[in-house]
Amino acid sequence: MNRIGFIVSSVLMLLALASSTLFVVDQRQFGVVYALGQIKEVITEPGINWKLPPPFQNVSYIDKRLLTLDSADAEPMLTAEKQRVVVDWYIRWRISDPTEYIRNVGLDEGAGANQLARVVRNAFQEEINKRTVKELIATQREALMADVKREVVAAVAGVKPWGVEVVDVRITRADYVEAITESVYRRMEAERKRVANELRSTGAAEGEKIRADADRQREVTVANAYRDAQKIKGEGDAEAARIYAESFGKDPQFAQFYRSLEAYKASFNKKSDVMVLDPASSDFFKAMRGGGLSTSAPVKK
Repeated sequence: MNRIGFIVSSVLMLLALASSTLFVVDQRQFGVVYALGQIKEVITEPGINWKLPPPFQNVSYIDKRLLTLDSADAEPMLTAEKQRVVVDWYIRWRISDPTEYIRNVGLDEGAGANQLARVVRNAFQEEINKRTVKELIATQREALMADVKREVVAAVAGVKPWGVEVVDVRITRADYVEAITESVYRRMEAERKRVANELRSTGAAEGEKIRADADRQREVTVANAYRDAQKIKGEGDAEAARIYAESFGKDPQFAQFYRSLEAYKASFNKKSDVMVLDPASSDFFKAMRGGGLSTSAPVKK
């Protein structure tokens, strides 16, 4: 039993020793081996590696991927016109030389991010001080980002290189501070309302003009139509009178009878119409008594 326990203990000790001497470097990381606080070796390729057991050697890891750093503060900056603006930005960077990075920056990515944030903000402040709001937002936006990137690259590659590579610097938002933004929005709203009122007034005037012109054209059209109608009606009445005269001239007694019928029809238009006459002494009912046709002229063949 003692022999078995000794063997098991020995195996466990060997495993513990192996685990303290072997380490794995991921493809996304750098492996940095320290010997008594000094950098002994930097491993850049992924795989299994070995080292002396602690406390003789230790290993730490640093991310080698492309990192993104976003602006964290909303402190306003001054433009060339002394306007206070807030600029949001981000920077893409990576650790290219872990030895220089550890010596001059820190042991992890957070230390580099903090120092980069200060450098980028100072560079933005310097470049924005040289430009107006219009240049910042529209005309020189790309040039500003290029100048900021140039200054940041020069800062990290100075007397004590940081061992980092700056890939890109970009502006995500550039705006006035909140107090000025509210004032700008109010001015914009007032201007839009003024333009809208002007357009409504112009539209109302144009509408009145169009309606007046339409009314005038309607009156002219109605007057012309009435004139033409009266002319046609007059011509029709004249033609009807001529035809009546011609027809009645051929047979006067028939004409008298026809006119009597028309008079009867007009007089007795309703059932409630009442006439008080003496049929025997009045000529009005002569056609009804049959006298209107007693002496009719012979029909010509």
